Amino acid sequence: MKTYNDYLTGYKRGFIGFTTLSVLAQSCLGAIAAMFILMGGTSIWHMIQLFFVTIFCMGFNAAVLSQQKPKFVFAFLIVSASCSILFSLLNIHYLFA
Repeated sequence: MKTYNDYLTGYKRGFIGFTTLSVLAQSCLGAIAAMFILMGGTSIWHMIQLFFVTIFCMGFNAAVLSQQKPKFVFAFLIVSASCSILFSLLNIHYLFA
């Protein structure tokens, strides 16, 4: 928990700059995850994965644009990035097929 609080404190201190960078990075992570998912096909399972990646990425961007509190934005960034990374790892094998 100490690590989380340390990162949150740093994020709050440079909120404007980190928010700009995190929107860019999260959008790229989401795009990569979407690419890997769609490389696997268009089955219902792939569309469900794509739905979750899209919703979490758009939700994070909406949290930033609606000027939510830094703690909420930081938590949403962690959830959104984790979701994108998880689905990327689940579908990366299509890159080598």
